[in-house]
Amino acid sequence: MLYWLAEFSEAFIGFNLFRYITVRAGAAFFTALIFGFVFGKPLINFLRKRQGKGQPIREDGPQSHLLTKKGTPTMGGLLILSALTVSTLLWARLDNPYVWLVMGVTWGFGLIGFADDYAKVTKSNVKGVSGKIRMAAGLVIALIAAVVAMWLHPAELTGQLAMPVFKSALLPLGWAFVPFAMLVIVGSANAVNLTDGLDGLAIMPVMIAAGTLGVIAYAVGRVDFTAYLDVHYVPGTGELLIFTAALAGGGLGFLWYNAPPAAVFMGDTGSLALGGALGAIAVAIKHEIVLAIVGGLFVVEAMSVIIQVVYFKRTGKRVFLMAPIHHHFEKRGWAEPQIVIRFWIISLILALIGLATLKIR
Repeated sequence: MLYWLAEFSEAFIGFNLFRYITVRAGAAFFTALIFGFVFGKPLINFLRKRQGKGQPIREDGPQSHLLTKKGTPTMGGLLILSALTVSTLLWARLDNPYVWLVMGVTWGFGLIGFADDYAKVTKSNVKGVSGKIRMAAGLVIALIAAVVAMWLHPAELTGQLAMPVFKSALLPLGWAFVPFAMLVIVGSANAVNLTDGLDGLAIMPVMIAAGTLGVIAYAVGRVDFTAYLDVHYVPGTGELLIFTAALAGGGLGFLWYNAPPAAVFMGDTGSLALGGALGAIAVAIKHEIVLAIVGGLFVVEAMSVIIQVVYFKRTGKRVFLMAPIHHHFEKRGWAEPQIVIRFWIISLILALIGLATLKIR
């Protein structure tokens, strides 16, 4: 919204700064961060008062959780989503369709997560909304997003799957791109949701992945950068850097309260929304495969659950002491902060590898 102040740069030359995406991205980051700091404590107090017993804790999970996490309120994702939305609306160009595409997916999955969290705290039950209903709603949102993305992409990229490293290669999927994009968005949302099991575990990798995708979005949205890096030009996607900067700022503000021991949990409200956002950004900027690298931690967490379930059904035995895999390390005696920080380090390494694919040719 504040971008339009650039139109008055003749009256005040300082307004010309609002033309630059990088300036507005920095402003979006600090706006969301300050929002998180200011409204974090009041929101936590409100959630604690309304929820009473807080988020129900799985009885089949690590026994330490029943003691250390009992009574902690959930739905803290509302803080991230609010900070992200306010900051994006202030600093992004509101005539950019990619911003609205990603924002729509984010809030769509956020509402699914909110309904699930609300059902859990009101019924004092870990089951929440039926998994089939959650999946169906997520697929509908992803379907709409995939079709809109195909419509927005330039003609030469519509229905095409871009490859990292082999940059001149395009895999023509046609309308098969729609179910593929749906898989990316829904898979990303649920993978982040599975990762959100320890204090601070999910939010930092999400911020790292979002920041990486934001840099890529800025690059593929500039014709001079795409020519130098030999990647496909997707006009308009540079504005998504502002969205990812706002996400990082809001996430950092949330982490202030989510750091061990957490004063509030993100809940499905946050994890589904942020995971969906990552998937939507990757689809928008034609870097779906790079998301699997940058978000490799989420892929591993999801795969550990799939492997555990399939193997147990076939043999009656378990591959991991407990899934998702972060619980496996808990069972092996790793301290919670130890797991969290090591997983952060892995996320950062994967992000650097993902960025490196831009330059390799």
